[in-house]
Amino acid sequence: MRLRHIELFHAVLTTGSLTGAARLLSISQPAASKVLQHAELQLGFALFSRVRGRLQPTPEALLLRHRVEKIVQELHGLQRLTANIGRPEHYPLRVTCTPTLAHILVPTAATALRTDFPGATVELFTQHSMEMCESLMLHEADIGLTLQEAGRQGLRQDPLCHGHVMVIAPPGWWSAEELEHPLPIGALAGQPMIGITVQDALGRMLQSHLKQVTPMPQISVWVQTYQLARSLVAQGQGLALVDPFTAWRDGEGAVQMRPLKLELCVTLYAVYRQDSPLNPMQKRFLAHVRRLAQRMLSRD
Repeated sequence: MRLRHIELFHAVLTTGSLTGAARLLSISQPAASKVLQHAELQLGFALFSRVRGRLQPTPEALLLRHRVEKIVQELHGLQRLTANIGRPEHYPLRVTCTPTLAHILVPTAATALRTDFPGATVELFTQHSMEMCESLMLHEADIGLTLQEAGRQGLRQDPLCHGHVMVIAPPGWWSAEELEHPLPIGALAGQPMIGITVQDALGRMLQSHLKQVTPMPQISVWVQTYQLARSLVAQGQGLALVDPFTAWRDGEGAVQMRPLKLELCVTLYAVYRQDSPLNPMQKRFLAHVRRLAQRMLSRD
């Protein structure tokens, strides 16, 4: 199949008609029909059959569908990459971060940067770590901030600071004296807790350590994000183990927090392309992130 055949095939799959495909590709309907006929002639089998006025993919076409969709996705990625590479050098600072870091840390750092560079334009968005790496490689973002190791060829990863896993509890759960000391993991035995099913390195380590606690904590609610766990803790539903940035999301008062007395380090990483050295504005932004993060983590 030629590239034009693939584009039309995908357009027909998307719209269900030659007219819709032609409109999507900005060509005439006769031209779309001719491309489809040529594709089927080259392949030696029909791609679509007409059912009640709509084009339905044949069994042969369904076998091609997944591979064609993958090719089209790669083409769109290539188009995005070439468009971003061609942008002027004064393109705004583009930062992507995990949702955990989007509540306080990144917005505060961006605000501080605007003081240093009043004319700067900053674009902020959130992604999970795998999506973040893809955006960086496609030049859709300049800097990524995450609590996980990227491990992606072509990307550089710099640790900015380190913190501890935190135990958070509803207000009034611990006394003022207890809050002065880290909490041994054994103290979670039999306690009501929010279960976290986050499938990252930190989440897997926490689950592994909790399985060794006897008796097991009492978990009646399971969630997929640290942020949701924090919200449930604030509403009195039990304890949770979270990263320090989630713990300090709203500052003091919303939940109580203590470091977990266990050698589990949480690292904040800055990720960027190896072939794109940081410019002064990007370096200043990361300096603000580091300063703010260290200030937050010094409280744990």
